[in-house]
Parts: sequence; C-alpha cells; structure tokens
Amino acid sequence: MSEPRPSDRHDASDPDDTFKEIVDEATQRDPDLAVIEAGSRTLRTHSGQPQGEVVPARPADPETDKALRAVEQELAGRWGETKLEPSVTRIAALMDVLGEPQRAYPSIHITGTNGKTSTARMIEALLNAFELRTGRYTSPHVQSITERISLDGSPIAPERFIETYEDIKPYVEMVDAQQPYRLSFFEVLTGMAYAAFADAPVDVAVVEVGMGGTWDATNVIDSTVAVVTPISLDHTDRLGTTPAEIAGEKSGIIKEGATVILAQQPVDAAQVMLKKAVEVDATVAREGMEFGVTSREIAVGGQLLTLRGLGGEYEDIFLPLYGAHQAHNAAVALSAVEAFFGIGAEQARSLDIDAIRKAFASVLSPGRLEVVRSSPTVVLDAAHNPAGAKAASDGISEAFSFSRLIGVVGTSGDKDVRGLLEAFEPIFAEIVVTQNSTPRAMDADELAAIAVEVFGDDRVQVEPRLDDALEAAITLAEEDDEYAGAGVLVTGSVITVGEARLLLGRG
Repeated sequence: MSEPRPSDRHDASDPDDTFKEIVDEATQRDPDLAVIEAGSRTLRTHSGQPQGEVVPARPADPETDKALRAVEQELAGRWGETKLEPSVTRIAALMDVLGEPQRAYPSIHITGTNGKTSTARMIEALLNAFELRTGRYTSPHVQSITERISLDGSPIAPERFIETYEDIKPYVEMVDAQQPYRLSFFEVLTGMAYAAFADAPVDVAVVEVGMGGTWDATNVIDSTVAVVTPISLDHTDRLGTTPAEIAGEKSGIIKEGATVILAQQPVDAAQVMLKKAVEVDATVAREGMEFGVTSREIAVGGQLLTLRGLGGEYEDIFLPLYGAHQAHNAAVALSAVEAFFGIGAEQARSLDIDAIRKAFASVLSPGRLEVVRSSPTVVLDAAHNPAGAKAASDGISEAFSFSRLIGVVGTSGDKDVRGLLEAFEPIFAEIVVTQNSTPRAMDADELAAIAVEVFGDDRVQVEPRLDDALEAAITLAEEDDEYAGAGVLVTGSVITVGEARLLLGRG
C-alpha cells in the first residue's frame, strides 16, 4: 500500500535544509505548531499542492474500474450502514491487529445531526491553508465511494482505495473469524480510512461519525477537539426519541481533557453535552457565547461573513455556500481549528486572516444547495430530515428569487417524511415525487400518498423513475413565460441527489 513518500525521493535541494528554513520563518508562531507545519510544507515542496475537492467519476481505466467495482461488491455484501450492533468491539479488534493506525496522528471528531460533512470540509480547508496535511473521513458519499476518504482535500485515488482495501483485507477476515458478527460495511471503511491516513502520512485527521457517537465505529480515536453540530431528531429508532437522548449518545465522542466546540443546540441537548464535558474535564466553547456569526450579507455566489472565533474577530470572509446554516457551520469550523491550535485556552491570538479568507473561499460542498444547471436553474440539496429541510428551505428562499419552485423529492423509507415535506411545502409550487435506486428508498406511490396530504392532490405528480421526474420538473419550470424565473430543487436523500447529479451531467 505504501508508495515512496515525497521525502524519500532525491531532489537537488536538501529536505533537512528546507525544513530548517521553514521553521526559522515561523519563529513568531507557536513553536510546536511551526515544526508540524514545517514538516508538512517540506513534503509539499516535493509532492505539490493539493488539487482541491472534486466529486470523482468512475475510473477511466477499465481494469481499475473493474477492480473498484469488485471491492464495492465485497463491501456491499457486509451489513449495511443502517444495520448496527451497538459496540466498538469489532473495530477495536481491527485497529489492534493493524497496529493502532488511528493513533498515528491527532484528530478532530465531528458529531451532530445536520451539517457534519459541510463543517468537516471547512475544517479541512482551514487546516490545509496552514500547510497541514489532512485526512478527511465523511459519509455517506454523493456519487463515488472514494469520496469518503480524502487526502489533502481530494478524494483518495481509486487505485489507492483498492490497494488500501486489499492491504487490510487479511486482517478484516482475521477479525471476522474471531467475532460473533462480521465487520460491517462502515467498520471496514473506517479501518481503511484510518490505515490510509497513517500510511499517507497525515498531520491531522478530520473524522465525521457515521451515526451517534459512543458506539460509532469512528469512536476508537481520542480526539483533542470534539465538534457537535446542531442536534435534532433523526435515527430515533437507534439514538433516542428526544434531543436529550440523542445528545447522550453523541456525547460519547467527548474525551478526557478535550475541547468541545458546541454549535447552537436545543436546551436539553446542550445540558447533556455540558454535563458530559464536566464529567471528563473537557473545555466547552459554545456558539453564541465564546464564538459565533457576528454578521453576514448575501453576496454573489454565496455570502460575506464576519466571524467571532476563540481568538478574536475575522472580517470579510467570503463563503461560496448558501444559507444561514452554512454561516453557522463556518463559525463552528473556525473555532474547531482555533482549538486544535490551542487558541483561546493556551494562547490569546488570532489565526492569519488572509489564510482564513483563502480557505473559506475555496470551500465546496457538493449536494448542499448546489446549482448544477441554469435555464431553468436546478439546485441539489441532500436534506433528509425536517431540520435539514427547514435549513434548505430558508437558504433557497434567501439566496434565490424564484418566481416558482418545483420540488423533486425522493426519500428513504426510515425518515420523518411528513416532517420533511411540511418543511418544504411553503416554497414548492408543485412537487414531483420519485424514488432512487436503493432498497432503502421509499416507494414513489407511498411517498405520493403522504405528499397529497401535505400539498393537496393538484400539486403532486408521481414519476417513479428519477430521470422522468427530473424531466417532468424541468418541463413544469419551463412551461409558461410567466414563470421565466422558475427553478427546480432536487432533495430528500443524499442518494437521490447523487443520482440526480449524475443524470444532470455533473458526474
């Protein structure tokens, strides 16, 4: 699995001299941080700068594509992400036989109900701006399974994904043979991510939980920074039926002595988090108290922010994402990175404003109020629960001036579908209900029955095939000159959004 590392390759310059030179340049900064950054920058002088976030298509090479499909098929034969046995026993056993790769680097751990992936991408961009080499692990993916494991802001190459799987496969099979249940799809991917990050090697890992916290497979790391994005009701059959119960499960990522970056929460959820922090002697920074969004203005292609972090105010931050929820995600991400660098507790200083501006301006979040077509405008958003739908509804109302908006909605069967539809009802003139290609998808006719109760029969159209649904919605948006400013929003599930993205030529 290991490739020759950049520092192993011969070059005209001496890496030791380069390292010393960069450290000397950083004498005004925290000494430990300067050494970490210098090491990463030395690597970059040989390996080049990260290429930025993309949503990868299928591999162009037929043999690589065949090999990737074989890996995907093997992974799909395991327990899916919605079938869980609540423990970290199996993943801990895998980490043990792999030599504890998750302990080879510091990490930032992210839980919550909504906003985790966008926040993870922002944290990653900020760390990259300070020349740290990053690994990011997020789920689910929009189009390609390789998106889940990123290095330096880009999804892992298919070849490396395949190599990583083949490298850990014997150890996975060893653990399978010793446990009552085989490792799940998500557990194997988590093991792959942690192994890939150690092999890279990365300076810091940004890790999003799959579900919950305490017994989530990612929770074999001891992160110095725990991030909690807004908590709302989702996965209630597994995590609890109130925000407080869900918070109890998610609080499991808070480790002894860590710093907790707490986004705005329901009162009962916040109380649970604060109690957990006291129990493990963790420091808490709360949105609206220690950090937050000072101001924001709508701007072309996004929004202009002033953020108050743990080390002071950061003005004129352009964020190329829509919605107030993304501004709050940005405040959380900034404070998490400050906490990682020891700002606010160990040091009273701000991060370099130019680096912060550059990082936020580079952020992409595919499938989150993402415009993928014009004439008519088609927007994708992966909202899949009522809170996410409310945020998307508010964001699209604020950022776009559609004279008429058509919804294309395909959901999973285990979600609060009525709550999601009710959140979108005020902004959809009409809705086309559909279904994605996965077994978890709610049947289009079942979804239509609920939609009729929310929207009324005359506002609901049923198109079971997603391509037909997209065509129908675009036709509705184009049908009258009166509605020249009409648009289409595709939503309801990450899978629906990913498949729509491919159909619309963004794969």
